[in-house]
Amino acid sequence: MESLVVEGDVCGVLPRLPDACVQSIITSPPYWGLRDYGIHGQIGLEPTLAAYLHKLASIFAEARRILKPDGILWLNIGDGYTSGNRGWRAADKKNPNRAMSVRPDNPPGLKDKDLIGVPWRLALALQADGWFLRSDIVWHKPNAMPESVKDRPTRAHEYVFMLAKNEKYTFHGDAVLEEAEDGGTRNRRTVWSINTSPTNGTHIASFPEELVEPCLLASTMPGDFVMDPFFGCGTVGLVCRRLGRQFVGIELNPEYVDQAMESLLKQPLGQDCSTGTLPKGSKLAKLPLTLWNCVTCGISRPWPKT
Repeated sequence: MESLVVEGDVCGVLPRLPDACVQSIITSPPYWGLRDYGIHGQIGLEPTLAAYLHKLASIFAEARRILKPDGILWLNIGDGYTSGNRGWRAADKKNPNRAMSVRPDNPPGLKDKDLIGVPWRLALALQADGWFLRSDIVWHKPNAMPESVKDRPTRAHEYVFMLAKNEKYTFHGDAVLEEAEDGGTRNRRTVWSINTSPTNGTHIASFPEELVEPCLLASTMPGDFVMDPFFGCGTVGLVCRRLGRQFVGIELNPEYVDQAMESLLKQPLGQDCSTGTLPKGSKLAKLPLTLWNCVTCGISRPWPKT
């Protein structure tokens, strides 16, 4: 099987993938009520929080079937505040991308200005659905986007949840050791300070490669398959190609698919770009790449194989 980029709705693509075919899932689904991507079928603008959580829990239940028995899911998810039932959000002078013409109403039981708590609500929903919730990682953003608020601290973090399919799973802790105060190394801690970075396309909410890399190294070996069911402009795929892994990326937005393919085909195959050498232990010479269109169930465009 080749690395694969699938253009289509994740709910229609996942059932077509075979059981236990990926070693790890690394993904960041659209956040609830924070972005309007302007495409039919998008996730994140469900009218209720319950509908959003149910939709994602259903998607990850199907993803669990595709994950190998000893596999790990890494889930990055952000939070937000209630809309005050306004149905819109004005642009922030420090963050114009926050403007939206449609927003869901306050969830039942929450008040105006409440922090919704989406990350933990989703994590607990997945735990209740059978996932083993193993770690809550705080992604600290040293260069966090400023906010025009005066009555609370500026948010400078998101969560990355580590979930396992089964009680016993494969975790390569030695691959992600961090520097200790005495100059040695120690087991990686749960606060990761990583700057946000410009996207490789027009996607306005992509996560940085530096956040993907430790997840990838801790849960896979060279040649393993990784899946991102919300592929965006292909960040997970770029890290996979750089570190000698194969991947399956699923993306609804054709514009993002085009941008992902363009970036992926420029990425050196099986090389660590920082050293120009194959990752230690890797025997890969190249990782072919295919674009598959879920609607036609076939190769939709003749992308070159590298």
